[in-house]
Amino acid sequence: MASLLPIDLNNGFELDQLEAKQTGELLAQDYALARPFPHAVIDDFLPVEMAEALLAHFPQDSKAHDKVYEKGYGGTHKRQISPYDCDAYLRAAFSFFNSAPMLRFIEGLTGMQGLLPDPYFAGGGLHEISAGGLLGIHADFQVNEGLQLYRRVNALIYLNHHWQDAYGGMLELWDQGMQSKQVSVAPIFNRCVIFNTDADSFHGHPEPLRTPMGITRKSVALYYYQALKVPNEKGDSRHTLYVPRPSDDATTKAEVMKMMKKRDKRAKKIFKPSSTSIWSRINSLFRK
Repeated sequence: MASLLPIDLNNGFELDQLEAKQTGELLAQDYALARPFPHAVIDDFLPVEMAEALLAHFPQDSKAHDKVYEKGYGGTHKRQISPYDCDAYLRAAFSFFNSAPMLRFIEGLTGMQGLLPDPYFAGGGLHEISAGGLLGIHADFQVNEGLQLYRRVNALIYLNHHWQDAYGGMLELWDQGMQSKQVSVAPIFNRCVIFNTDADSFHGHPEPLRTPMGITRKSVALYYYQALKVPNEKGDSRHTLYVPRPSDDATTKAEVMKMMKKRDKRAKKIFKPSSTSIWSRINSLFRK
């Protein structure tokens, strides 16, 4: 069965950036109109060989930097595994999840521009919930304090074969007023759920797992970020600045002078007064 992402596995993980973005754009309208907040539930997300390999390489033994949560409603029987503690295959796979083609796909899907990955996988990586475990309904943290970036998108890829409704563990999406559950998603194998991370994108799997001994709820958790505009009230140029050496000949110095003038001209074009209103509209999106 064909996957949504046409990843070539013959030489690592290869995906054309333009094709990735166009694939996301095919789903963009449905994503934007989804309720209770923009999201997509995508089956057969990865090539089946890749999804199977992710599951096969999923660490069974504890790792040096595992985080185990026993916080009641805030997370119970939850194990978080750093990709950097994993084997070469998983490290390569997570590098792909943080790569430009994956970012282009997410941008095409969400309509957001300039998305960035988190190389540290704060809160992300591999997640595993065991019997009795749960994660209460919540809206995720909005700012990565270490990177000083706004968290904008979550992507969850499930790795659970033969999942039964009786096990529970459904991902629930709730309305902004926390009055009713709008969507319930079973964490079945190779299903991906992507959604905007806003102050009121309430989600979780709050019912304790009812899995038999030895069966856990496994997933890949990926978070994507966006930076705000860096202020430049005076409109100073921030492009590459070339300068001549004292010993350079007149021709080289004249060439550098032209480059300096071109640099200043570009700055005036970018930071003309109309740009302020454009950025104000862009920044307002973060407050919605």
